[in-house]
Amino acid sequence: MKILIRILAIVGFITFTASCDEQLDVFPKDKLYADSFFKTENEIRLYSNNFYIDLLPSASSIYGEGADLVVLSTPEEEVTGQRTIPASGGGWNFSTLRDINFYLQNSHRVKDESVKLKYDGLAKFFRAYFYFDKVKRFGDVPWYNKVLGSTDPELYKPRDSRQLVMDSVINDIDFAIQNLPAEKNLYHVTKWTALALKSRIGLFEGTFRKYHGIEGYEQFLDYAIEASEELMTNSGYTVYKTGSTPYMDLFASIDANSTEVILARDYDATLSLIHNVQNYQNTSSMGKPGLAKSIVNTYLMADGSRFTDIPGYETMLFSQECASRDPRLAQTIRTPGYKRKGATTVVSPNLASTMTGYHLIKYTMESVYDDYNKSCIDMPIFRLGEVLLNYAEAKAERGTLTQTDLDNSVNLLRNRVNMPNLIMADANANPDPYLTSAETGYPNVSGTNTGVILEIRRERTIELIVEGHRYYDIIRWKCGKRFEKPMLGIYFPGPGTYDLDNNGKKDVCLYEGDKPAAFVPLFLKIGQDITLSEGNKGFIICHSLNQRVWDESKDYFYPIPIKDRTLTEGAISQNPGWNDGLNY
Repeated sequence: MKILIRILAIVGFITFTASCDEQLDVFPKDKLYADSFFKTENEIRLYSNNFYIDLLPSASSIYGEGADLVVLSTPEEEVTGQRTIPASGGGWNFSTLRDINFYLQNSHRVKDESVKLKYDGLAKFFRAYFYFDKVKRFGDVPWYNKVLGSTDPELYKPRDSRQLVMDSVINDIDFAIQNLPAEKNLYHVTKWTALALKSRIGLFEGTFRKYHGIEGYEQFLDYAIEASEELMTNSGYTVYKTGSTPYMDLFASIDANSTEVILARDYDATLSLIHNVQNYQNTSSMGKPGLAKSIVNTYLMADGSRFTDIPGYETMLFSQECASRDPRLAQTIRTPGYKRKGATTVVSPNLASTMTGYHLIKYTMESVYDDYNKSCIDMPIFRLGEVLLNYAEAKAERGTLTQTDLDNSVNLLRNRVNMPNLIMADANANPDPYLTSAETGYPNVSGTNTGVILEIRRERTIELIVEGHRYYDIIRWKCGKRFEKPMLGIYFPGPGTYDLDNNGKKDVCLYEGDKPAAFVPLFLKIGQDITLSEGNKGFIICHSLNQRVWDESKDYFYPIPIKDRTLTEGAISQNPGWNDGLNY
């Protein structure tokens, strides 16, 4: 039974759950019920369902990434230097942790030991998930594995070391792997979900430590490799390859595809469980998202050669640059020949709905779902494709990658769309200048595996685009200066009418002065409705009035809220570079 179908039951159970509203120092109101509760599987299931709702990402956090992949009308504050130190909140919220720990302190009341171990595994999965998120955001955080009373001195302790917290996270996720069921389930956490999380944790922590100069990165990369290998070998999940557009279809499905998707967030229109992904992608009022040109440039040609090696690639017209590319490009944005699902009419990119002209279609189904709050497709949270990429990257960074490893991971994803295999020797012999450049790539990659690491990053960017990974990929690679680069769109050689998809019909008119007489669906006045990089020609400039700023000394972590620093009298230290004015 799907998790979110039980919403009403969960709401009815809320009186039994913790109610401290972001505080750790109030013992749960359900203390009086603990003696008589947590004795049956149904009671525990109802309680633990809340963890899914509180901790797993919602649809908007999965598809709404705008750091350097997707351009929105308003850039995110993380990349404009506008983040401020909050008085409270700001992600420093421990209420769900308290609910998890309350369960673990009372699970001994369960009479059936197998049920107890299963739900203890679930609780520890979510505690690991909770702390992984906190470490990504803040770095060192205090570790709590029990419910705290109002007089407990641990309320006022300083942050624990990153090593202690991450070792504890690994212990929790290992317990979850050992005790969660091995049966596949799209909407419930299983052993395979826990392995996928361990793969993600190990890769993040290993590469973060490697590129930020912290000892112990090798062990965490090994965790990622081991977890990925076990899932790849024993889970039965495979890369979805059905149909002519398998990559696009994997994400344009009301119910998540159980061939490849390990865990999804369930949405169901009949229960009013809906989101806005298609409204976001296909209207002018939701930020007008568009893929950044720098990312479009990284898609290879269909024969495996590099697009950015072609003379004049920078100033190609849209229809030219889309020709003969990696098929995932045409399954991610509108390209010439694109038809909406269930339709027979070819439609072009709509510059009224996209900042860049690279109009997103990932997660897009029939147009009936374009209206506000109409989308109801499930949102994948963990899938095999990510695990394959985690495995390849961890082995490449560890220095143990082989061609066989690539054939068992990255090349399975390339084969899905009939792309040539990635050959390790070729990649290392000739690293892509576009990906080594400080302007367009990742200049801090070095060593004998430079070329293949860059190619794996290319694959990760393309395969996992708008799945919620990119911001923290850049953080762990220590490439924050990428966020300062201009966000550009398609190229226009000057004023005039343009047939974007080369179907014989004009799609947009760019003009100066008075609006011309022309039969096109969209008119854009240069300098007013659209800004071009060279005045009356060039690339679309998306944020001409917004400066993009990244401070290497502080921006890899978020600041600690003032309230929490004050309550602990400075025991909780502020993150480096953030000045909150407190004299602690």
